[in-house]
Amino acid sequence: MLKTAIADFQIIFERDPAARNWLEVLFCYPGLQALFFHRVAHWLYCLGFPFIPRLISHLARFFTGVEIHPGAKIGKGVFIDHGIGVVIGETAIVGDNALIYQGVTLGGTGKEIGKRHPTLGENVVVGAGAKVLGNIQIGNSARIGAGSVVLRDIPSHCTVVGIPGRVVRCKDNLNSSLNNESLQDPEAEVIRALFDRIQFLEEEIEALKTHRNVPVAMHSSLQKAVISNASNRLISEFLDGAGI
Repeated sequence: MLKTAIADFQIIFERDPAARNWLEVLFCYPGLQALFFHRVAHWLYCLGFPFIPRLISHLARFFTGVEIHPGAKIGKGVFIDHGIGVVIGETAIVGDNALIYQGVTLGGTGKEIGKRHPTLGENVVVGAGAKVLGNIQIGNSARIGAGSVVLRDIPSHCTVVGIPGRVVRCKDNLNSSLNNESLQDPEAEVIRALFDRIQFLEEEIEALKTHRNVPVAMHSSLQKAVISNASNRLISEFLDGAGI
């Protein structure tokens, strides 16, 4: 437990440029404090102590704004940044060196018995306000964009955004940081594809009205096939969950 606590403490200096000295980190970082409370509560929970682990969890939520069920398994080097509003369920598993921002929920989707919360691999980044729900697997080094709602498994080294969450990038050289400004917007891309389709159909209708037998100049047969296939694929992937 001591080695894990040291890893939790050291990772803050690596990931937060605002961390200037050990005294500030120890007393002013609620995410670190919540993890310390959880380590103790989880140890007692595994020993079978009744009531006390839940009481520690409740007190930790009151003082830090972070709610972690004593049954959750959290690896070493985990950083809960800011921490307010973070909720981690009983059967959730968080891998080593995960980065969790404020407002994140690792929760369930119903009243199932047994494993009902997500499992996060190593080096996972979960953006602010994201909701990861159900007994799903989040692969190593995956990134979840801020505000996303993830309901399906995510492969390793993939980036997910949107509601519901959709994979927008995979197997890139992903950094541990989450640069939300560089993430794609799948909804915007689908809307653009639909607008292109509407514009093309309008031009085809105008051509028919004027009894022209040749396609509109800006849409040759080859362009028509490319636009149709690309937009069909994009819309289909969007509606089907984009592969996740």
